[in-house]
Amino acid sequence: MSLLRRFKATDLFEFNNINLDPLTETYNISFYLQYLARWPDLFSVQVSPHNNLMGYVMGKTEGTGKNWHGHVTAITVAPEFRRLGLADGMMNLLEQVSEKSYDCWFVDLYVRVSNSVAIDMYRKFGYSVYRRVKSYYAGHTNEDAYDMRKPLPRDVKKETIRENGENVYVNPEDLDSWR
Repeated sequence: MSLLRRFKATDLFEFNNINLDPLTETYNISFYLQYLARWPDLFSVQVSPHNNLMGYVMGKTEGTGKNWHGHVTAITVAPEFRRLGLADGMMNLLEQVSEKSYDCWFVDLYVRVSNSVAIDMYRKFGYSVYRRVKSYYAGHTNEDAYDMRKPLPRDVKKETIRENGENVYVNPEDLDSWR
């Protein structure tokens, strides 16, 4: 049986098996440490009985008013531990903390439009596409991202989601307009 616990700074030396996946966005050490310092309750790791890191979720809170939300910055599971339901447990924890500790309206995340496996998984978890961000993933692919959202209980009227979000296009520079 695995254990879901808070991420520790020493975990940074143990999670290469997770971050080597090409679909996993990776960051520099100071980025991870910033999240660990500011949002420790939104940064968790799944650990095997043999103390191997299996996956992690890293999030934050941001926004104002009805745009106050939890954000999934990264979630990933090492290839050898996929399809065991670990992502579901990690996402549930982040959603619960966003709701109960921060009183957020929704949780959102960004995913490559080409990553159909992840998109299907997020839909299964209750997320829907809110909008499509043009060229969000800059670089050699310049790929678009879906901004997917899941309303939390505070959003009784479901004001933070919309139908047909795949057809709503925005530029990356428009993302901070809610601040």
